[in-house]
Amino acid sequence: MANSRVGRSWTKCKSALTVCCRPDHLKATSGVALLVGTWLTLVNQADVIATQGLDIAVLLKVIVNYLTPFVVSNAGLLSRKV
Repeated sequence: MANSRVGRSWTKCKSALTVCCRPDHLKATSGVALLVGTWLTLVNQADVIATQGLDIAVLLKVIVNYLTPFVVSNAGLLSRKV
């Protein structure tokens, strides 16, 4: 079983991008990012947005709230594909 995995390395950027950019994978990882990013934004930034509005600093935090679960779910996808 271990021999069937020889040569399948997702550490190379092109291979990783090929896996992550498949439409079915993008749909799944984007869904996770949307759900978790929205939750993180509501929990961490909703009060700031409601009282102070959306400035560049808050906007960057919101972007990171969505990028983090997207990256984590892609990392999980790649680790599963090894």
